[in-house]
This record gives sequence, C-alpha cells and structure tokens, in this order.
Amino acid sequence: MSVHLDAPVTPAPLPVLGTEVCAPLADGTEIPYAALDYAASAPALRRVWEDVAAYLPYYGSVHRGAGHLSRLSTDLFEESRRTVAAFLGCRPDDRVVFTRSTTDSLNLLATSLPEGCEVFVFETEHHAALLPWQRTASVTYLDAPRSPVAAVATLDAALAARDTARPALVCVTGASNVTGELWPVPELAAAAHRHGARIVLDAAQLVPHLPVDVAALDVDWVAFSGHKLYAPFGAGVLAGRADWLREAAPYLAGGGATRRVARTADGGVETDWNTDDSRHEAGSPNVVGAYAIASACRALAEAGFENLAAREQLLLGRLVSGLAELPRVRVLSLFGEGAHRVGVVSFVVEGYDSSAFAAALSDRYGIGVRDGLFCAHPLVRLLTGAAAGEGAGCGEGPLNAVRVSFGAGTPEEHIERFVRAVRELTA
Repeated sequence: MSVHLDAPVTPAPLPVLGTEVCAPLADGTEIPYAALDYAASAPALRRVWEDVAAYLPYYGSVHRGAGHLSRLSTDLFEESRRTVAAFLGCRPDDRVVFTRSTTDSLNLLATSLPEGCEVFVFETEHHAALLPWQRTASVTYLDAPRSPVAAVATLDAALAARDTARPALVCVTGASNVTGELWPVPELAAAAHRHGARIVLDAAQLVPHLPVDVAALDVDWVAFSGHKLYAPFGAGVLAGRADWLREAAPYLAGGGATRRVARTADGGVETDWNTDDSRHEAGSPNVVGAYAIASACRALAEAGFENLAAREQLLLGRLVSGLAELPRVRVLSLFGEGAHRVGVVSFVVEGYDSSAFAAALSDRYGIGVRDGLFCAHPLVRLLTGAAAGEGAGCGEGPLNAVRVSFGAGTPEEHIERFVRAVRELTA
C-alpha cells in the first residue's frame, strides 16, 4: 500500500504508559522517548494499568481460600479465562491455560505431545517456536518459503510424505517477528488437517494487530504473550484443544494441579491430577497477569480491530514509503514486495553496523528500536545473506538488522521522527 508522508493519521486510539518519559540525548538535552520496539515488549495500556491498580487492594490467593478476597480473586481469575477465550474465538470445549509467555506456552505443548509425535516447523520461526520440540519429538525443519503459496506447498509436500500412523503437529507463526509479514494460516491449517496433523499458531506478533479467531482459522492451539499485548505482568496463554493437554502429565508438579494426594501402603505417594485447565497451572496462579491480559483483550475489542488495523496500515505505509526513498536502506522481506504485514519492519543500512545505527537513533533522536537477530537467527541470516557463523548474538557482526515496530499506542509523531532520523543518518 502506498501512503504519502503527509497523509492524515488519527491520534493513537489506545493510550499507553511511557509517552511522557524523556530520553537523554548525546548533546545533553532531552526529548520525549519514542518507543518503537513493540515487537519485543509493548508498553502497558493505560487501561490495563488502571484496571490492575483498581484490583490490587483486593488481591488474594486463587483457588485456595474461603475468605472474601480469595473468592473475589478466584472469580476474577476464572472470568479472565472466559474473556480470553471469547477474545480468541475459542470453541466451546477448548481450554485456556495461563502460562508465563509464548515460549512457556509452546514448551508446555511440547511436553504434552503424544508418544511418537512428529513436528513440522519452518526454519523461519522465532526460537520460541523453533526449539521446544526437539526435546520431546522428532522434528522436520522446513526450508524458508519465498511466498505464502510456497509455504502451503512446502508443508503439503512434507506432510504427504510422513508416516500417517504417527501423530503430527505443525507449528507456524501468524506474523513474522522479523519482517511483520502475515502467513497464510487458514491454508496451512487446512493442509495440516488434510494430512491428519494438528497445528499450533504462534500468535505473539499477531494478536496485538489483528483479530485471532481459533474456530475461524481452524487451528488446534494458539499461543501468545501478555507483554506483546500491552499487558506486561508476566503471563501468557495457550488455548485450544483439550485432549492432548488432558492426557499429558502435568507441565509442573505441585499444588493446584492435583485433586488428591495420598500415601500408599508401600510408603509412596499416589496423586490424582486435575483434568481441567488447572492441570498445567501448578502453584499460585498469576492472577494479576491473567487479569491484565483480559483487560487488554477487552480494550482492543472495544476499540475495534478494523479501526486499529486501518490506522496501523496508514502508519506502516508512511514508514515503508519513507524507507523506500533511501537508497542505502534495504527492507528485509521473505515474501517480497506487496506482502501484507503488521507494524513490524526490519532493515539493514549499507555501510552501517546495525548496532551502531540503533545506538545513533537513541543517542541523537531519542528513538528506541531493536538491533540483532531477534531470536530468529536462521531467518535473519537468510534475509541478510550472513553466513551461519556471523552475527551470533544480538548486536554482534555487521550483518545483523535493525527492527522498528509499533502498534495501537504509537503516536503519529514517533513514526515521522523515525523516518526523518533514518533519512538524516543515511544522507
């Protein structure tokens, strides 16, 4: 989409914390900080903070006590579960398990795979989706596709060649944390199910930008983090089908996951585990984190994703158009020109080390972005042309990238300042 830099854009529809924070510049002055690293951790919505602050005087143990605050907190926790399920369009018999993050959610699912399961995952995935499976299943790593059509064809061919007697799981992102490009999730889900496999959606970069409807997408599970969804209070979500989760050993062994624990005649301990959502939520639940996620879900739903997405695309058009005018800047893309994306853009600058460039954005313009390999090393190396041994960590090597990312809380001025800063630095 082509949008001119002077196109009108409405103000940020969802206020976030931190817009009044000032950043020190190298010349000794200060400027309001421009947070453009939403893909790593989005700032907290003011609505989320206000809801959490209002609840905290009533904080109590969950599922543990008969007192007023315990009962209130338990009700709040379970209502948060229902809110998240509605936000995700879950099916009536789906489970919503509260975890710590997307990484934690996918590791939980990895421990719940049936015996003999084979996992199919593209090399382009974030490490949270790329790495958990190798400890509990055999993994087939699929080469990077260069178009959405190629992604579906690659998966279809790999699944057609698998041993259908074994259970199988496909793990795929909804939106790349490197390029922001959208993946063809419904088509990939259809391919998985056509070959008797299940599919889990890494929605960490999708849920803050676009609606995620589990039933409509026909995915079996979805995973995401609260801190990407304007709710940085240490919680995440794994939502989806109950059977594999119910039949697996609890992710953590401890209180809350049990219905009954008793000594046995031979001196051991016999445990009867819960079979509902709490089976994988041992320990005292993070009620604040769960409530924060539910609050963010309500705020996004009430604001209307159609309006949020339209504004984001205007800002994205300004950003991409501005970068396209700069001959030294190369925007990274897996699917090529015209690919649909959310507000996440990575690029490299000819003659500039990416870490030095990100530092210059901070020191001279008060802009916070990310540089490195973004916990997606194979993908960034592929897109930058780096050899396997180069750029081994964040900020190392000349072929890392710079990533700018934004969302519903981003003021228009931050995008304009960023484009102006890149233009000046590359002049």
